[in-house]
Amino acid sequence: MNPFRTIDLNNWKRAAHCAVFRNCAEPMFCVTLDLDVTLFSQKVKQEGLSFTFSLIYAATECANRIEEFRYRFLNGNVVLFEKIDTAFTWFDRDTELFKVVNVPFSGTAAEYAAAAKRAAILQKEYFTGPLGIDVFQFSPLPWITYRHISHTNAGKKDNATPLFDWGKYYERNGRLLLPFSVQVHHSFADGWHVAKFVSALQEELNRG
Repeated sequence: MNPFRTIDLNNWKRAAHCAVFRNCAEPMFCVTLDLDVTLFSQKVKQEGLSFTFSLIYAATECANRIEEFRYRFLNGNVVLFEKIDTAFTWFDRDTELFKVVNVPFSGTAAEYAAAAKRAAILQKEYFTGPLGIDVFQFSPLPWITYRHISHTNAGKKDNATPLFDWGKYYERNGRLLLPFSVQVHHSFADGWHVAKFVSALQEELNRG
C-alpha cells in the first residue's frame, strides 16, 4: 500500500461535505464527456505505443495531481494517499472474458506501457483478489461509441475508488472524439474537481 496520512476531520475543510454524502444510498456520481484525441492518437501511433496504456498513463498522471482524487476511506477514517497506482481490465479474445490487472504507476509513458502489457500477458488469473484502495480503476469499452455509462454497485458506500471508462472514438469535423467517463465519490470530489481533471487531461492530450 502506498504511503498515506490520516485526515483530522476537525480541521478539514471538506468534513461537512464528506459527512453529507458519505451516507447517501449512491454516494458516487459519474460524468461522461468527449475528449479530443486527434493529436494524442497521432502521437502514440508514431511512437508505436498502445493507445489504451498511453491513455491510462496520461489519466493517472493528471488524476494524481488533484488531491481530491487521492482521498479514500480506510478503517473508518479518511486518508490521503501520496500516490495512486492503476488497475485496468484486459480483454482475452480467446475466452471473451476480461481480467483485472494491477500495475504500479511509475516511469515514462513508454515504460509504463511496456510494464502494463507484460503484466497483462503474464497474468493467468481473471481476478487476483480484492483490489487495493490506492488505485485508479480503468475499464475501456473500445467497441462502441456511447453517450452514457452506468456501473455495478456492491453497496459499499465507503468504496471511493475513482473509475474511468472510455468508448470507441469517432470523427467529427475532422477531429477524433473519444467518449470518456469519470466516476468519483461525492464525499471527496465535486463537479469542479472533475472539471479540473478533464481540463488537465485534455491539455495533456493536446501536446501531441
